Amino acid sequence: MKFDVQIETKCQGINWDVQDQYHAISFPIYQTATFSRSKLGETTGFDYTRQSNPTRSQLESIVAGLENAKSAVAFSSGMSAITAVMNLFNPGDHIIVDADLYGGSVRLFNDVCKRYGMTFSTVDCSTENVEEYITENTRAVYLETPTNPMMHVTDIAKLAEITKSHNILLIIDNTFLSPYFQNPLDLGADIVVHSGTKFLGGHHDTIGGFVIVNDAELDEKIRTILKTTGAGMAPFDSWLILRGIRTLAVRMDRAESNALKIAEYLSNSPYVTKVIYPGLKSHEGYEIMKKQARGFGAMISFEVVSKEFAVEVLNNLELFYFAESLGGTETLLTYPITQTHAELPKELLERNNITDRLLRLSVGIEHSTDLINEFERVFAIAAKNTL
Repeated sequence: MKFDVQIETKCQGINWDVQDQYHAISFPIYQTATFSRSKLGETTGFDYTRQSNPTRSQLESIVAGLENAKSAVAFSSGMSAITAVMNLFNPGDHIIVDADLYGGSVRLFNDVCKRYGMTFSTVDCSTENVEEYITENTRAVYLETPTNPMMHVTDIAKLAEITKSHNILLIIDNTFLSPYFQNPLDLGADIVVHSGTKFLGGHHDTIGGFVIVNDAELDEKIRTILKTTGAGMAPFDSWLILRGIRTLAVRMDRAESNALKIAEYLSNSPYVTKVIYPGLKSHEGYEIMKKQARGFGAMISFEVVSKEFAVEVLNNLELFYFAESLGGTETLLTYPITQTHAELPKELLERNNITDRLLRLSVGIEHSTDLINEFERVFAIAAKNTL
């Protein structure tokens, strides 16, 4: 990039490192499996799309810029990105993971990684002393902040001091805040992962993932894993996320503004027993968020008065959707215990207070008054039918 610009401008794809020959404003979709060579020993830099593709490379360059990183690698899904990171480790390696994580990550660690000889310790990184769990075989600490779905907040810079003192990697899943609100590498993390499906794509129309680093050796290892496993993001998906990123700033600002209004509304509802949103001053991670992030995001978890009430709410939605995923323009309501965290062991559900009364809200960009009115309507129906 020729000069420093603000993140809102970075989202528009201003980038001089990767250019198509016609300087298209909307970067082209190079929908090709292979690339020809003019002579033996010569290459354009692109030979086979499994390894690299101009559309994917443009996206990687943009995402690296958003995270203030030297490199980003685009994968076919968030889970394939996390799997690639886990492939950095060997049998016998020990990883410390946060107790509150997306259920798919927990499934990967328990059902796949353990079969290959890796071991894991489950720790609440936001409250426990992580250093007490470090052993001679520990190679990394892996966490989300805020966490999914309980919105725990960990002090990244403080934890980075610990991991660096023990020469182990700090891996942060930054999906919930996106690079618009938080940059973990700037705070001392070694690896950042994203589900590009969520806020980066922003429209619930594609799936992708990213691994982002500042270390050349880590970058080389991750790219070798991508090339070997064939888990790279397809050209069309790369283009969709490039397009989504152009509105990242305005979407995140609007969704966060809506989220704060809705969190305050839910906090005053007689049918809601608990609201978990880092943007509320009552949240235990509020001050940490103010220190390490530029915003509080658009994810809210809340408990209602009973399981029956929660079911009635989900069954009577009209304005927003009862669906998995998050981070799009539309508001989604999710039931973690049967959707995103259905496969978690019972003891972990209980430890994290993921109950049949818990709902997770991904706030979209609709008008906040309409979203609050929808809650008023469905809460009235649920109250009539269950209370």
